[in-house]
Amino acid sequence: MFFKNATEKQLDEKINRIQNNFENNYKDAAQLNLKEFEAMLTEAKNSGKLKEKRIVFYENKLAEYKSRMEKFTHKDQKCTW
Repeated sequence: MFFKNATEKQLDEKINRIQNNFENNYKDAAQLNLKEFEAMLTEAKNSGKLKEKRIVFYENKLAEYKSRMEKFTHKDQKCTW
């Protein structure tokens, strides 16, 4: 059985927030959560709280979300009202 430590639970929670905000088109919130996730991951890696296998998993998630949100801004959105 797979048990997650507190750090992994926090990172998973942040991934869920990113995904929910992304799906609901909350662009600013999704980008903020992504920055928070990146900071949390960096801190966890530097402090040795994650195993190498989990670091690779979370780094892949980070790269995936960064590429999906590359042009995810309100700046290019047209007003329709």
